[in-house]
Amino acid sequence: MKFMTTIYRDEDGAWIAECPAIPGCVSQGEDHDDALRNIREAIAACLEVRSERGMPLTVETCQVEVMA
Repeated sequence: MKFMTTIYRDEDGAWIAECPAIPGCVSQGEDHDDALRNIREAIAACLEVRSERGMPLTVETCQVEVMA
């Protein structure tokens, strides 16, 4: 399965990775590649827990247009 993720640096310089399609699925790393490795593990763990609890594996995500 493929999931969209967001990756950014926080105010302390840590790399944060999130998976918007899985509520609460967040990880971090010392660098960009580390954060990507860690979010892959976090996604797998979140999917396993959600499956065990009978929860939907993902939620709907979509893009919206905002005029600025």
